[in-house]
Amino acid sequence: MLISNIMKSQIIASVVILFMQFIFTGCQGQTMKREKTKTDRQPAVSGQFYPSDKVQLIQMLESFFSNNQLVNSSMPLAIVVPHAGYVFSGEVAASAFKQINREKQFKHIFVIGSSHTTYFNGASVYTQGDFITPLGNIPVDTLAAWLKNNYKVFNNNSEPHISEHSLEVQLPFLQYWLKKPFSIVPIIIGGESEETCRKMGEAIGSFFSEENLFIISTDFSHYPDYTNAKISDTTITGAVASNSVESFLKTKKYLENKGTPGLVTAMCGWTSVLTLLNITEKMPGIEYHVIKYKNSGDSKYGDKEKVVGYCAMEVTKKQKSNSDNAFNLSDDEKEKLLKIARNTLNDYIIKGVIPKIDENAFSANLLVQAGAFVTLNKKGNLRGCIGDFQAGKPLYQTVQSMTIAASTEDYRFDKVIPDELDKIEIEISVLTPMHKIESIDEIVLGKHGVYIKKGNKAGTFLPQVATETGWSKEEFLGHCSQDKAFIGWDGWKTADIYIYEALVFGEKELATKLK
Repeated sequence: MLISNIMKSQIIASVVILFMQFIFTGCQGQTMKREKTKTDRQPAVSGQFYPSDKVQLIQMLESFFSNNQLVNSSMPLAIVVPHAGYVFSGEVAASAFKQINREKQFKHIFVIGSSHTTYFNGASVYTQGDFITPLGNIPVDTLAAWLKNNYKVFNNNSEPHISEHSLEVQLPFLQYWLKKPFSIVPIIIGGESEETCRKMGEAIGSFFSEENLFIISTDFSHYPDYTNAKISDTTITGAVASNSVESFLKTKKYLENKGTPGLVTAMCGWTSVLTLLNITEKMPGIEYHVIKYKNSGDSKYGDKEKVVGYCAMEVTKKQKSNSDNAFNLSDDEKEKLLKIARNTLNDYIIKGVIPKIDENAFSANLLVQAGAFVTLNKKGNLRGCIGDFQAGKPLYQTVQSMTIAASTEDYRFDKVIPDELDKIEIEISVLTPMHKIESIDEIVLGKHGVYIKKGNKAGTFLPQVATETGWSKEEFLGHCSQDKAFIGWDGWKTADIYIYEALVFGEKELATKLK
């Protein structure tokens, strides 16, 4: 009996030892397995799209950010950025990243692009390891795996990520600009399914808030000539800014079917932008702003025969109006802008040249990116008026280019000739960002300009038109609808209506004020 008990004890001890060994080796085996299956995503386009050398890359990024300004006091919830080679689109991309508060600690950063290399259904989130760039490792957010496990629209197939550039080229911008540690939710959208974009919007829409950041990667028009690229890109940018899924899809279809020579797509990452619109369209108080636009023809490395368009945009929550904080210009700043317009008008009409401007002594207000209209009046009658809603370049540059356009490109008038110059008075209207209204009761005549858009037709009246004509609100809308948008007198009733304000000043008024 004693021997039996001893043997029994030995057997039990042996079992315990074997069990402990199993647990140890089992856990160790799991750890080793996990380490073996962890696969960091290595750079695929460093040395091609951007420098592979860390020092050279930082120097290039520094130059991009130094060439851009903060254009809006609101912190973006999302940015839309290009993904071409840095020598072509890097400065445009940096203009959007610079709007981000670099001291902010983000909870989640979504980086979303459309697949260029792999066709598949749904969307792929990378969960296998970190992303590597010449500037170091970027951890993948654990939210990526959670999305894959909770929504059928997502998978974690790594193949679409291996050679894809649309996410990779955004990462050095984040590493250079953000001062706090961060991780990313890397998403590649496969195929061309509107339903995929809708389902993605439903899955990640709840994360669209101030504590998170969305980076949407896309280039715009592909391969038209320089002039047609600007037309196409301006048109689809307006559709994105309308914050309407329907308007965006209709505009894309129209542009791609109208027969523009060389145009193969109006936007290569359209599914990524559509996903964003599926989120923001349902949210009140959302505004889209253009930060900067260029195309490859603007680069010394590109030509103007076949170009790709690049646009940086930001998505913000509408700020409550506060007259004390409203944008304004001093009399000195107004005078500088009017002198720029006058010198440009004279030099261009008489000599055919655009005067160079030294911006080094300019105030921040003259460098802020803003839309503007330039109006030419001759003996009290309109002689030309053209403007740009898009805040894509510094205010003084917008005024200069719109002065040339108003004097030579307004289809209603002949080009201005030298003999007219001393009879023309210049008026400038600096514009605030547009926002869509739900009721015409929001329109204040004399304060608000209107932009009416229905399908691919659109027209605008500046705020001062209502004051100068004495029209009622219905007449103001009817004339704009009929005479500018060409959708009929009552067309505004079924159209999208946007309002904006304008800071208006002219040579005559300012000269009187400064006497």
